Amino acid sequence: MRCSDLVRLWDDLREAGAAPSREAVLAHLRLCSDCQDAYREYEGIAYCLTCLPVVEPPTGLVPKILEHINSLRPASPDMFSHVRSPLGDLIVAFRETGITAIAICSEDSDSSLCESIAKRLRRGLVPAKAPQWVIDVVESYFRTFDADRSKVDISALTEFERAALRKAAEIPCGEVRSYGWIAREIGQPAAARAVGQAMARNPVPLLYPCHRVVDSTGALHNYAYGLELKARILEMEGYVPPARAVNAGAGASRA
Repeated sequence: MRCSDLVRLWDDLREAGAAPSREAVLAHLRLCSDCQDAYREYEGIAYCLTCLPVVEPPTGLVPKILEHINSLRPASPDMFSHVRSPLGDLIVAFRETGITAIAICSEDSDSSLCESIAKRLRRGLVPAKAPQWVIDVVESYFRTFDADRSKVDISALTEFERAALRKAAEIPCGEVRSYGWIAREIGQPAAARAVGQAMARNPVPLLYPCHRVVDSTGALHNYAYGLELKARILEMEGYVPPARAVNAGAGASRA
């Protein structure tokens, strides 16, 4: 039961801008049986709480709390620009910390691609001229089929997604590995399906080469931009699929 007199007392104190005085509270408590009952109830709870052992918080708790608080703050938008490539126009999103997303332009409109990137990064995009370092990173990939990942920012991803993409980046150019291989390598042997999802949601394809990840049979399996483009990129990198992988991929497409 809430004491209406006490509610009015608190309202009056708030309106006056004053802090509730101990004397005013005790004076009310001596006269109000409802508040006395409530006081005894909460006094018992308070006593029980003081009897609980002191538990040290986990060492990683504070960073996680701070990370969660920061995630609730509106993030400043990324910038984006068009960059030409052997695969056609790319939409490249970036901020001071590095390239944050790449989308290969296809039949989708720019607005649709930008909307998809913004949803993945959970922040907005604004058009801007690409600085030279962004162009250099993209052009370097198509020359060497490797990337300067110190200039790629995947901090918006989960810890698992970052681990999976970093392991994919260890696959040599011209070679492929399976989802299961990545899962085992990052210490999550039962997470092959989750690895596949991380590859599918990769915001920086090419720079983190999710196209080098295939299924357990060697078939190309899935790619956000279609299997033909995945095969083309691998061919550009010098990958020669074994006959069984080609047949498996063809069978999958007919199924």
